[in-house]
Amino acid sequence: MVDVNSPPSGRQRQLARFVRPAQEFIQTESASALLLMAAALAALFWANSPWRGEYEELLGTILGFDLGFWDVEGTVHFWVNDVAMVLFFFVIGLEIKREITVGELSDPRVVVTPIAGAIGGMLLPLGLFLLIAQGGAERSGWAIPMATDIAFALGVAALLGSRVSLGLRATLLTFAIVDDIGTVAVIALFYSSDVQLDQIALAAATVSLMFLLYRVGIHSMIVFAGLGIVAWAATLESGVHPTTLGAILGVLTPWRPAAPLQGFVGTAEELLDRFRAGGGSPDSPLGHDQIVDSLLSLGDLTDDAVPHIDRLEHRLHPWVAYLVVPAFALTNAGVQLTPGAIGDAVGSTVTWGVVVGLVIGKPVGLLAAMWLAIRFGASWPAGVSWRGAIAISLVAGIGFTVALFVGDLAYADEALLRESKVGIMAAFLIAAPAGFLAFRLLPKSATPRRRHAGGTDEADT
Repeated sequence: MVDVNSPPSGRQRQLARFVRPAQEFIQTESASALLLMAAALAALFWANSPWRGEYEELLGTILGFDLGFWDVEGTVHFWVNDVAMVLFFFVIGLEIKREITVGELSDPRVVVTPIAGAIGGMLLPLGLFLLIAQGGAERSGWAIPMATDIAFALGVAALLGSRVSLGLRATLLTFAIVDDIGTVAVIALFYSSDVQLDQIALAAATVSLMFLLYRVGIHSMIVFAGLGIVAWAATLESGVHPTTLGAILGVLTPWRPAAPLQGFVGTAEELLDRFRAGGGSPDSPLGHDQIVDSLLSLGDLTDDAVPHIDRLEHRLHPWVAYLVVPAFALTNAGVQLTPGAIGDAVGSTVTWGVVVGLVIGKPVGLLAAMWLAIRFGASWPAGVSWRGAIAISLVAGIGFTVALFVGDLAYADEALLRESKVGIMAAFLIAAPAGFLAFRLLPKSATPRRRHAGGTDEADT
């Protein structure tokens, strides 16, 4: 019999620190996929309806503010892609940091195979795109088929939770995180122009100041948010895309709590005793003061005990998943699908480069790299087999959100951008059903079962 009052072991604490945030992340991403799809369909309908003019007018609406010493203005498209998407990449950075420190990426024995798969799943699509696309301008979108949409990929897997083991979900999440790391690096290195070194230096100095302030004990989120805005403004002027800053800040966010956990339970019990004492006479001045003081102190204690990386991800991820990503889809997926545009896309090497890169390059590159890793001594994560790897490789061909984002950076020509978007959507229509079918064919026995205290089993969903 397990003593429920005994403190958990170090391994149990580490596992709990990974499992709960990972489950929240997957559940939020799965729900976000539905909103993302709805927003993309709404954008397509709007862009091909009699109200297309209103859609274009909305995207071109100028918004801004002027503080006297600093002003910013831009179109709705700018505020979504260059401002709101910074939060998207910040949350990606937080997830990367958590995976590296306490998640699947922290265990070299488990992570080698999905990392190898992610690298192969980025390189082969890149090569296929460059092989198919003709012309210098067309080839500037070479990074489009490298990206996997984590929300859609996890969403497809979540539809068949009874057939997708925890190990398979963790492998898919690890693959997507490594894929995101590669995408952020590509954006920073290859999709930045007219780099201004003085502005980069200002942004770096601001980030360094944030790190220094944290080290000396200043943990105010208001202070860091203000400095983050300064760093964003400098990055925007530097020529480096500001989403790169978001990912960097996420990775640099401390993962240890601001205060040591030693003595947390004892201090919390003292405060609860004070609360109980005040609860005996809550209407008296002394009792009221004891209740309020103990609750405020307990709140401060728990705030200091929760790492900033977990608090920020918990608070920001729903906003990003349910607002930022759907807004991005609404403002970027509105492709006019006239017969002429479809005909141009069918004959475009950009469209075919994207489709072949995502639908064929992604799964083949991923599986080939995983096969090589296993052949040279790596092993499958628990609960993963070749059948599960095939399902992962197929949903990896869904490159919706990040692929659209890279396409917007790659192409200034509206025709080329439209052709790349058609390719991204066509790849989605192939990869999503194929991945769903592959997951559907997995045996239910692949899912581990949780044992309840009452003796019953429940399949993980």
